Amino acid sequence: MTASSEGSVIETASYERHFVSRSLWQRIWRFRGAAPWLFIYCIFVVVGLGAPWIAPHEPNAQDLVGRLQPPVWETGGSTDHLLGTDHLGRDVLSRLIHGARISLLVVAVSVPLSVLLGSTFGLLAGLRGGLIDKLLMRLVDVQLALPAIIFAVLLASAYGASLRNVIIIIVVFRWAGFARLVRGEVLSLRERDFVLATRSVGASEARIAVRHIVPNIVDVVVVLATLDIAAVILIEAALSFLGVGVPPPTPSWGAMVSDGRSYITIAWWLALFPGLAILIVSLSGNLIGDWLRDFLDPKLRR
Repeated sequence: MTASSEGSVIETASYERHFVSRSLWQRIWRFRGAAPWLFIYCIFVVVGLGAPWIAPHEPNAQDLVGRLQPPVWETGGSTDHLLGTDHLGRDVLSRLIHGARISLLVVAVSVPLSVLLGSTFGLLAGLRGGLIDKLLMRLVDVQLALPAIIFAVLLASAYGASLRNVIIIIVVFRWAGFARLVRGEVLSLRERDFVLATRSVGASEARIAVRHIVPNIVDVVVVLATLDIAAVILIEAALSFLGVGVPPPTPSWGAMVSDGRSYITIAWWLALFPGLAILIVSLSGNLIGDWLRDFLDPKLRR
């Protein structure tokens, strides 16, 4: 290779790296609108992980003398309780912070389990087909038809309200969506030319699944998992609101909203602040998932 041709190759490689890097940053900059929501999610994670050190008070410490204190900016408010106190004199801010810890724990356990269970069944149904596919998809149809709230009430009546039961309910009712999505993607991918070519040279189904199918469905699974975080937070809050979720006195955003209903006319902050926390975090999850879907869409990479 001559010096001129070698220099041309180096320049071409350098240009390609610059183009790829520039293209990546352009895509990130194009969806910079997700930055505030990512920031909110980071705060949610940090607060959930550091709740014991961040919270100014013990979340279950009662002070009946100081019950129903308003937020600090209202008349009668105190800097010792920035968001006021509830009907038992417990600090609302501290309970909000520890409630984020409960929501984060439920998300961290239930979402990966739902992804793993649903993706495994969907992959198996899409690759094997036939009777296995029909049986698994009928199971998915049955699962999607079951009313989650009624099932949760029955489970809580039989075994009692607990964090474990909340996670079980969420996994039971969320895996089916992942299974159906993965199955559809596998059915589409297994008829592509690159899969047919791999099969024609004698590659096993396991190798095709690991090397060619799974890498091509990761993007859609990640997007659905991101969107599922918001759904899980809402489900946990709804179950706690109905009294079949995390049992008291463990702080939970849904339970805090439920407790504040009885005092909505005289202590509006009891229901407003946890309700806003649920709204903001859930909205952030949906918007981040929408941004991630656009970011990972191959059509938008051109």
